[in-house]
Amino acid sequence: MLYAILGDIHANYEALEAALQACEKLNVDRHYCVGDIVGYGADPSLCLQTLRELGCHSVAGNHDRAVTGKLDTAYFNAFAREAVDWTRKQLVQEQLDYLDSLELVIENPDITITHAGLHNPEAFDYIQTSYDAFRSFQVMKTLVCFIGHSHVPVTFLRGERIFISTESQIQANEHDQCLINVGSVGQPRDDNPKAAFGTFDTDSKLFQLYRIDYDIEKASRKILDAGLPTILAERLKLGR
Repeated sequence: MLYAILGDIHANYEALEAALQACEKLNVDRHYCVGDIVGYGADPSLCLQTLRELGCHSVAGNHDRAVTGKLDTAYFNAFAREAVDWTRKQLVQEQLDYLDSLELVIENPDITITHAGLHNPEAFDYIQTSYDAFRSFQVMKTLVCFIGHSHVPVTFLRGERIFISTESQIQANEHDQCLINVGSVGQPRDDNPKAAFGTFDTDSKLFQLYRIDYDIEKASRKILDAGLPTILAERLKLGR
């Protein structure tokens, strides 16, 4: 079975649409989202509707929780807080209830999905070092765990030691366990503005990262037209 792993869509419908079109060409069987469907971008309602109609299995990200009031935005920067407030006003109660219902972790026999650190998912800790990854490996029950949050694609591989890979292709069963950050569909921050998502083949245990062109100008213009902070539009063009 081929899974698509999407993450950090951040209400960027143009990027989501391009990623899903690529998934269709790849004959993906099932879609998963590692969280942050909303926040920053101008199309929270449309992105939610699209993923739900697709039957995508999603976990909650910190922005998803902030929009529902489950997470204090005190540690968010001013631009993120403004986007959270704006997003909340764009969604109907049923959509807010859906976001509120999202779990922090999804686990099946093949994979685990969470937004940030698996060891303490409600804290939304960034996984950026081998020690960060080690804490999540300690509680992992599956071969692979997919995460997001940093918007930077990177894989932590556990064997006799933990090492870091930025390769776009990972043969997961060659390692004891893999913690894979799939990057961001809607707001990449690795100096590459193309939308990022991954696929995982449950038979071959192969992970593949994809980068997809999308209409960045249109997505940026929507952010400006919505009255959201200019920086949220400009950063899409830079991939930062």
